[in-house]
Amino acid sequence: MQIKADVYSALICIDLRLFLFQINSKRLMIKYLIVGLGNIGPEYHETRHNIGFMAVDALAKANNAAPFVDKRYGFTTSFSIKGRQLILLKPSTFMNLSGLALRYWMQKENIPLENVLIVVDDIALPLGSLRLKGKGSDAGHNGLKHIAATLGTQNYARLRFGIGNGFPKGGQVDYVLGHFSDEDRKILDERLAEAGEIIKSFCLAGINITMNQFNNK
Repeated sequence: MQIKADVYSALICIDLRLFLFQINSKRLMIKYLIVGLGNIGPEYHETRHNIGFMAVDALAKANNAAPFVDKRYGFTTSFSIKGRQLILLKPSTFMNLSGLALRYWMQKENIPLENVLIVVDDIALPLGSLRLKGKGSDAGHNGLKHIAATLGTQNYARLRFGIGNGFPKGGQVDYVLGHFSDEDRKILDERLAEAGEIIKSFCLAGINITMNQFNNK
């Protein structure tokens, strides 16, 4: 009977140590918030303006993250890599109120601004071009404009994903809310994968090293 009791006590100790290890591991994990900008709804699915959503979808899939879950202000999932936890967010506020989702999830997860990265479409860049910046203007983008107004600063990292500007005068809205052509899609998968590598490098190596490595490609 004493042997059984000793074995039972040992198993309890092992379980307790594993539990405490898991708790401490989560506490030691450095959190990052990766926000892909876009609009919810089937009519906006995989439109040019939703390239931010597409980028975090591709990142989640490539890293075997759990399916996105509909939570307050957005759809979220996460995965861990080398001591970092990447929380992926697709705001459900619509583009023009993106700052509400960002602020809520920063506060909820206690994530500092330097650990936030916004993935955004950019008509000033050729299709598939990727540029990481640590700060900058909103360049007329309503999502970035609302984020800056909500945070009170433009000093936050953003990954600009080029969608091109092949539209006639006065056709910008229809263009950004339109879908990619079959020709465009031939390069999208590779560029989305590259965006994922930039995002992971931002979290693992920092913004300066990542900009030096990827912005000149």
